[in-house]
Amino acid sequence: MTLEHPLDSWRMASDGIRERHAARVLLLRDDGRALLVRGHDVDQPDRSWWFTVGGGIDPGESPLTAAVREVSEETGIVLKTSRLAGPIVHRTGVFDFFRETCRQFEQIFFARLSDQEAAVITTSGWTTAENEVLDELAWLSAAELRTQASEYFPRELPDIIEELQSDWDGTVWDLGRD
Repeated sequence: MTLEHPLDSWRMASDGIRERHAARVLLLRDDGRALLVRGHDVDQPDRSWWFTVGGGIDPGESPLTAAVREVSEETGIVLKTSRLAGPIVHRTGVFDFFRETCRQFEQIFFARLSDQEAAVITTSGWTTAENEVLDELAWLSAAELRTQASEYFPRELPDIIEELQSDWDGTVWDLGRD
């Protein structure tokens, strides 16, 4: 799907806020580091934040299918839906982006990657719009994330990364509205 503007695929809700449903994925290596994306808003280039890989669910697409598609597009890592656990997190994020208030209903899934899988990361699948607002991919531990100068979302992300060190126990974090 080719879009002219990053918010073109978001629908306008009755309250005047753009919104969408999104599938995100927390990818962990065996050493406990999570693959995260750092991005910024073009209207606030000095402010950046870390977040999980993922994005909008296309019409007719399941959250799982969207999750594996987004992982492939944003990282080059190709996973089958059977590799994903969860959703492990439900969250509604409300934030300003491109001078608009946006609301995103997120489901976050989880996958553990081998060192071999983790080594093939590429940003070559980033769209023009993503290249405009995404700065980098990085493997960060919970401790490293907490010491970053940039913000991170969800705010509970370092705690979730720590909880997943041994594996997912089936607990679903309902983070409400952030």
